[in-house]
Amino acid sequence: MIKVVYEVVPHDGGWAYRLGDVYSEAFPSHAEALEAARIVAAEQQVGGDSAEISWQDEKGKWHEEYAEGGDRPETEVVDSKWKSGGSAEAFPRA
Repeated sequence: MIKVVYEVVPHDGGWAYRLGDVYSEAFPSHAEALEAARIVAAEQQVGGDSAEISWQDEKGKWHEEYAEGGDRPETEVVDSKWKSGGSAEAFPRA
């Protein structure tokens, strides 16, 4: 099973969550970014209809595949604010 990890980090004068190298919009407070990341992680758990999807990889190549609507990844929110103290606050989902 795939695991998707959202990390809450300082960004653009505020706070954001990121997935890999992709950042969300900046939020004025850490609490708002953390709540947004939790919402996005929870939404990843909601199944949908099976469908044909296309996506672009990091090299710019497009791919086509069939996605099962009920095949949802495991998600986690990691709060980088607490990493500097030696421990990360993590919020696993599903």
